[in-house]
Amino acid sequence: MEPLETAILCAAFFVVATLYTTVGHAGASGYLAMMALIGLAPEIMRPTALTLNILVAGLTVYRFRRARFFSWSGLWPFLIGSVPFAAAGGIQSLSRGAYYSAMGVVLLLAALYLVWRAFGLRVALQEGVVRVRKLPAVFIGCVIGFISGLIGVGGGIFLSPLLLALNWAGPKTTAGISAPFILVNSAVALAAGSLTVQTLPQELPLLAAGALAGAFLGTWLGLARLNQKGLLMTLAFVMSLAGLKLVLTA
Repeated sequence: MEPLETAILCAAFFVVATLYTTVGHAGASGYLAMMALIGLAPEIMRPTALTLNILVAGLTVYRFRRARFFSWSGLWPFLIGSVPFAAAGGIQSLSRGAYYSAMGVVLLLAALYLVWRAFGLRVALQEGVVRVRKLPAVFIGCVIGFISGLIGVGGGIFLSPLLLALNWAGPKTTAGISAPFILVNSAVALAAGSLTVQTLPQELPLLAAGALAGAFLGTWLGLARLNQKGLLMTLAFVMSLAGLKLVLTA
């Protein structure tokens, strides 16, 4: 990458990590959107997004668990389904056109989720109460795990809206479940993907520093009940542009 591209991505990853970690996510779909706008290849995009996801999700897990927004009973059914399927997805190697198409659809879905978080979220369940139904959660985990491994995301953009829409957990408890789910699935998908052609950029330490700095800020803001509507809408707009670009150029 050129120095200017590296600087742009570092700043963009800081913003993405700040926004995503406020809701317990690690930001893979946002990192992928920014890398797509720069024009990086899939064999660089996927492992880079997963590596950053592991770092950011690790910090997010620590901070949300320390604040007691974590539920093992709400997490393990999803992991039972997702872990083997994240490995199965991670070992796949899509053509550039197929990857761009799939990633474009995921980014557009993620943008819709952010709009929903900004305007449509209505919570009826009290924080700390978890009503995850175990058997359906296992099957949901299978689907999310495979898609996550295939595309290079941790799955939080799929899991969080389901938890909220099904009224299985409140927003902060949802974040406390999603963060470790993202961490485990990202690690599994990255390890499985090492069996295929993947390349990590030399600029990864700089990109990681930007993302981690954003994660420190975002987790603090999220736990402090930040009003994030405008920021989420801005990110949704950028992700929509990147998603449309990938779908149209696939």
